[in-house]
Amino acid sequence: MAISTTKSAFWKGLRDSAPFVLVSGPFGLLFGVLAAEAGLRVGEAMSFSLAVFAGSAQFTALQLMQEHTPTLIVLISALAVNLRVAMYSASLTPYLGDAPLWQRACAAYLTVDQAYALSMIEFERRRDWGTRERMAYFFGTNGLVAPAWMAATLTGAWVGAAVPDNLGLDFVLPIAFLAMIGPMLRTPAHVVACFTACAVALPAAFLPYNLGLIVAGLAGMMAGAQAELWFAQRQQEISPEAPE
Repeated sequence: MAISTTKSAFWKGLRDSAPFVLVSGPFGLLFGVLAAEAGLRVGEAMSFSLAVFAGSAQFTALQLMQEHTPTLIVLISALAVNLRVAMYSASLTPYLGDAPLWQRACAAYLTVDQAYALSMIEFERRRDWGTRERMAYFFGTNGLVAPAWMAATLTGAWVGAAVPDNLGLDFVLPIAFLAMIGPMLRTPAHVVACFTACAVALPAAFLPYNLGLIVAGLAGMMAGAQAELWFAQRQQEISPEAPE
């Protein structure tokens, strides 16, 4: 019965994540094309996706590499973009912390936005699941998305290698970032963080090695955190809890 439940959880995760292939596929294709435009070979582009497996961090690192930014700054910037994954891991620990070490290591590698979002919703809903079922569901959420990302990267790198140098696809990268950021602006705090980062990034553009990106990101995070606290306090003032 346990094996059957585990298989069911895996297949449910696979089905729930299927729509995200429509997102990960085109972005993986775009990354492969831009990697080829930046001068990476097909094998290097694939190694990049396999080693990092984080779209926003990959696009950030690729842009900085194109501008000949020092490796240390590239790594710091990519890590800063992916700081949210640390929060994802902390949220998932109560549900997956009892799993064997090798499973937790694989889960850490596969912790991406759609896997986290789907898993947290399902884990809250299915209180009867144990660690095995939860882990099976989590792996299922990447059963289609991860292969689609890798296959799209490979296809994009092959296609990109055939694109003439004078065609140029540099304009696609900022458009890709706008497409990723737009759907994430779900709360007023998110909007404050976004516009603060934009406001700081413009005057900080003179900093060497694109350090303005890190400065703007830190400013945006601090402003967003303060805004979230302020909005929460305002909400409490407007709707105080009824006295017992």
